Amino acid sequence: MDADVVIGEMTSGERDSVIALWTRCGLTRPWNDPEADITLATATDTAAVLVARAGGRVVGAAMTGHDGHRGALYYLGVDPDTRRGGIGRSLVRAAEVWCRSRGAPKVNLLVRNENQAVLAFYAALGYLPTNSVSLYRTLDPECAERERVEKATWAAARG
Repeated sequence: MDADVVIGEMTSGERDSVIALWTRCGLTRPWNDPEADITLATATDTAAVLVARAGGRVVGAAMTGHDGHRGALYYLGVDPDTRRGGIGRSLVRAAEVWCRSRGAPKVNLLVRNENQAVLAFYAALGYLPTNSVSLYRTLDPECAERERVEKATWAAARG
């Protein structure tokens, strides 16, 4: 990683830059609101948004947290113009340190099956498949219906 890159927790003034970065990296979806996710993460001591900064700008960001049992890593994104320089690896390591310092013995993350390049990235860092199936349920019926429609529209637009 470039020596001029510094990683630390997101400041309130970086919120829009982080969301723009995640959007540019293709991490956002209509049914996952990054603004709401950041608000939730920054409202507690059990989560944080970590930011990689270079030359006064956000070049990478990841959200991390823990539930008292395991750590988690979400929204890891690196500016496409600065990829392959170790920023992603450094953000993963910073999230691991953050989780370990809070007593989490493991870190879990989710990668979409079609994202083979990201699966290879994490495999190179020592992450292994869990051989588990990830399940979810949207608890608010109105949100569940909106999400169902958004996912169908998203899939139809991509072929």
